[in-house]
Amino acid sequence: MDWTPHVTVAAIICDNEHFLLVEEQSDGEVVLNQPAGHWEQNETLAEAASREALEESAWHFEPSAITGIYTYTGTNQVTYLRVAFAGQHSQFEPQRKLDTGILRTVWMTREEVAQADNLRSPMVLQCIDDYLKKSHYALDLIQSL
Repeated sequence: MDWTPHVTVAAIICDNEHFLLVEEQSDGEVVLNQPAGHWEQNETLAEAASREALEESAWHFEPSAITGIYTYTGTNQVTYLRVAFAGQHSQFEPQRKLDTGILRTVWMTREEVAQADNLRSPMVLQCIDDYLKKSHYALDLIQSL
């Protein structure tokens, strides 16, 4: 059996108790997710998180910590390995075209996210909860050799 998990990254961006999420099309449904996506060749995981945040939200993002590493197998039987990064957002590019499938960005409180019935996966709320627990890990936890 050939099994390969999809390695993804997510940017956990918080401003004044509101979290940056993207509303996106996935399998014909509109879902909420952090700015997130696949790790690409020749980039570090932190670089991937910065790139995905910019491509999906038009916000520049500088990772400062790892909030968690998660595994999840979706209803499509695809297994995802997600590394979530906390950090700071800075410059916003309002004219930037967002990635295909991204409808818009939204800022939501933890409670609003918890009440949403269209989270892309349980990882969305879990990443926020772990961010709020402040159990952050140094970026050098991941070693690129």
